Amino acid sequence: MNQVIILFQNIISLFTINNVLMFILCTFAGIIVGCLPGLSASIGIALLTSLTYGVDTNTAMVMLMSIYIGAIYGGSISAVLIGIPGTGSNSATILDGYPLAKKGEGWKALSVATISSFFGTIFGTVFLALFTPLLLKVSLNFTSAEYALLAIFGLTICGSLTSAGEPIKGWISGFLGLLISTIGFDSIYSYPRFTFGNIGLLNGINLVPAMIGLFGIPAVFVTLSKTSVKTKTSKVGNSNSESILSMLKKHWKLILKSGFIGTFIGTIPGVGEDVAAWMSYDVAKRTSSKSDEFGTGSYEGLIACETANNACIGGAMIPLLSLGVPGSGPCAVLLGALTLHGIKTGPMLAKTNSEFILQMAAIIIVASLFMRFGGLVISRIAPYILSIPNFILMPIIVSLCVVGSYAIYVTKMDIYVMFFIGIFGYVLDRLKYPAAPCVLGIILGTLLDSNLRRNLMASKGSLINFVSRPIALIVLILIILSLFSQTPMYKSLMKKIFKKVN
Repeated sequence: MNQVIILFQNIISLFTINNVLMFILCTFAGIIVGCLPGLSASIGIALLTSLTYGVDTNTAMVMLMSIYIGAIYGGSISAVLIGIPGTGSNSATILDGYPLAKKGEGWKALSVATISSFFGTIFGTVFLALFTPLLLKVSLNFTSAEYALLAIFGLTICGSLTSAGEPIKGWISGFLGLLISTIGFDSIYSYPRFTFGNIGLLNGINLVPAMIGLFGIPAVFVTLSKTSVKTKTSKVGNSNSESILSMLKKHWKLILKSGFIGTFIGTIPGVGEDVAAWMSYDVAKRTSSKSDEFGTGSYEGLIACETANNACIGGAMIPLLSLGVPGSGPCAVLLGALTLHGIKTGPMLAKTNSEFILQMAAIIIVASLFMRFGGLVISRIAPYILSIPNFILMPIIVSLCVVGSYAIYVTKMDIYVMFFIGIFGYVLDRLKYPAAPCVLGIILGTLLDSNLRRNLMASKGSLINFVSRPIALIVLILIILSLFSQTPMYKSLMKKIFKKVN
């Protein structure tokens, strides 16, 4: 009860003139970033991070979480109106959102998506407030063995679920991220590695320029390489709000189920909102009495996708705050922003900043309120935003990438790093290697390197700690299961089980 009172007090305290202005501006900016195909929540957070340098922590979190929530929802607008997802998290929304828009129910579909997104965000936030403190208590028992295994687990899961049908590509991408993270002074002896005599690389690869390069530059190249075709935007149409509310009331069980799926997927390190949306859609289709309508304009499918991908936000924040391991791509970028503002996530967060979790929960709740109403406004002007030619929009994005990379540490090296890694990211994209595991590898590389070496030094080269400690053993078993789940033997076994059940 005391936690609820503190949460409510934090919500009230956010309604200052400065915060409200930031909520409005950054939520609208996030929706537009999500709405424009080729951009993403990760790009929005990465670009905004540099602008929050020097801003007080509370205001910075308001700005960053607002653009995060706005972008995850915003992709549904382009998915519904033009059949192109603004972000990967809204790719499943196309299946039913776009057919509904072509039937003249665009406004109703957008309204359902907006309200479903709102409920999904609130659902995930409730779990964030309830379970993060519990996980923090468990994480106090973590040693270097657990952290090293947790880093490996995050990479194996992320690599498996973000590379369509080819997990080896995801794992290779994650391994490349680990290699990038080793550049510069090592964390134990401060010995320079892979600097090739370049002084600018002694401090390693800074996180923000690397993430701007991996997400921003490939998106620009891919967008500009496509043949310029005038996009046909479906009519928004009109809707009866009462019918929307009655529809959502009718499908409240689906909302709860999708919210739980999205939150659970979010807690798995590095997986993210796109997987949450697809998994929720698949479960909704399997359990629906009208499964034959899915893909032709089903509101159930639309509700499942948009509830899950937004619930994933709160879920992804749970491992980020309690373990220091991001639960999604945008959270990986957010971790860099938190580090920039002196927020150390992980087991000691409850000691060093005990109120931060509820403060973040309050910010997410208020930002979702602004997203709820701002989304309906932007839905009306979205067709005009989506008509901006790429040859005008993309140069602006490149300029923001340069400014965002340079602004934090004010060094040319970060600009060079951003462009070099951006070209590297484009090559990965062309070869169908996912970028998310690479980003996670860069982030978790130092965690894995320092904890693995520290554990081996303490045990004199023995690996006994990885199997003798209960938590470490559990994580190790999960790693083995995640690898085994990608083998033909496992897949054939699961097919046999499903056949017997059905």
